[in-house]
Amino acid sequence: MKFPFVQFTVAAVSVSLASAHTIFVQLTADGKTHPVSHGIRTPSYDGPQTNVMSNNMACNGPPNPTMPSDKIISVTAGTNVSAVWRHTLQSGPNEVMDAGHKGPVMAYLKKVTSAKTDSGVGDGWFKIQEGGYSNGKWATNTVIDNKGNQVIHIPKCIADGQYLLRAEMVALHGARSNGGAQLYMECAQIEITGGTGSVKPKTYSIPGVYKSNDPGLLIDIYSMKPTSKYVIPGENFASCLCVHN
Repeated sequence: MKFPFVQFTVAAVSVSLASAHTIFVQLTADGKTHPVSHGIRTPSYDGPQTNVMSNNMACNGPPNPTMPSDKIISVTAGTNVSAVWRHTLQSGPNEVMDAGHKGPVMAYLKKVTSAKTDSGVGDGWFKIQEGGYSNGKWATNTVIDNKGNQVIHIPKCIADGQYLLRAEMVALHGARSNGGAQLYMECAQIEITGGTGSVKPKTYSIPGVYKSNDPGLLIDIYSMKPTSKYVIPGENFASCLCVHN
């Protein structure tokens, strides 16, 4: 009688773990929510990256092979866009990511010659948005409560041109051991207009911007209190680009 119960328990855990996965599937920009996978290199599998030194950290990749897109999304500098996260490409706003998988959210830009073909790997990335831990609540839960919308401000001070927009959510439920953090990211292909070009941000390499032993990636979140301080992974960014939430 005990053996079937064990089998059921393992299956239930497997379902719970799978439901934690998530994909950045759509972008809302200039008042328009584009279709799923429009201008975004989405994978069919919603799994995480765990090796922060892998080239797949830039725009995702195996074991989540991404599909190319021939679309570029127009974005106005100085406005907010929303990266729309879903459990799968077919999921709705009530199926974003398991609420038990908590962590920070970030967004990066990389100026490129061709948003359709640039791999994203290497230098050129700068952070434009981040959310961490405040009063006992994680930024991932804020996105879930917002029906999967990660609100990202596109700085007015950057130059016009084509960019990759990298949206990212991190789950830290297994981060007590090295390599246990689960990182989810996809890249949208965008063209920014209306920027002043008054700031040239300091850029960083992906992979390279994170280390596996960063305090924001190697952490026991279950020992934290509402007043605990959390260090968001990644480098700082210029004053005109600085948006914390």
